[in-house]
Amino acid sequence: MSSAHVYLRLQPGQTLDDIPSQLIDDCAQLVKANSIQGNKMNNIDVVYTMWENLNKTGDMDVGQVGFKKNKEVRKVHVEKRINDIVNRLNKTKNEKEIDYRGEREERDRKEREDKKALLREQRQQQAEAERLKEEERKAHSYDTYMSSANMTTNVDRGNDSDDFM
Repeated sequence: MSSAHVYLRLQPGQTLDDIPSQLIDDCAQLVKANSIQGNKMNNIDVVYTMWENLNKTGDMDVGQVGFKKNKEVRKVHVEKRINDIVNRLNKTKNEKEIDYRGEREERDRKEREDKKALLREQRQQQAEAERLKEEERKAHSYDTYMSSANMTTNVDRGNDSDDFM
């Protein structure tokens, strides 16, 4: 049946499993209260999923959505409308014009910058680790000891075993 769509903005790295059940119940109550048919009915199921899982094609009606992966769709059962929750949420209602595209582009830009900074830091740590490994390899190498300038033979030095006694 037709209903309102409630979008919950998660923190970076947060998943559906991290959302408190009370918050999900509040969102479900908003959906029920803002649905013409659902508001009059009891014992309804409200489905929720991540934004990336929504599937919207051109042949769908206005407001209709599908899902790319049905396994990622969750349901919450709402027995009846709880006016205390709806009234509490309506008191905190704040309507303003939002540039969704601009906010999304800004968030994506920040995520890209964070990924670049993390990648840059990883490369720097990797280069430092390689440098330390090379220094350690050189410290344990006999290449500096085995140079021909440092080598002498007994023939060159003469035989000093006679002077020993």
